[in-house]
Amino acid sequence: MNIYVGNLSAEVSEEDLRQAFEAFGQVTSVKIITDRYTGVSRGFGFVEMPAKAEAQAAITGLNGNELKGRALNVNEARPRREGGRGGGRRGGGRGGGGRRF
Repeated sequence: MNIYVGNLSAEVSEEDLRQAFEAFGQVTSVKIITDRYTGVSRGFGFVEMPAKAEAQAAITGLNGNELKGRALNVNEARPRREGGRGGGRRGGGRGGGGRRF
């Protein structure tokens, strides 16, 4: 199960997150999302746990608990939307409009 973890402190490392979730079961991956230009944490990440029961226990056990001074927001991650950010080009190719005489 893919788990969303929000409200992360900038001091939280992927290893810190892994240790917090491993208290509930096996963790297959941990990824903290960072700004692509500065490398600074964007304050959220994802944890993958293979066993659904362990993942649910982690969600229940960690949601609202503090990690490095911030209360975590933990829930099941929603699937990514098709097309990524923005969803592609909008509108016609030409501007203008209005009446022409």
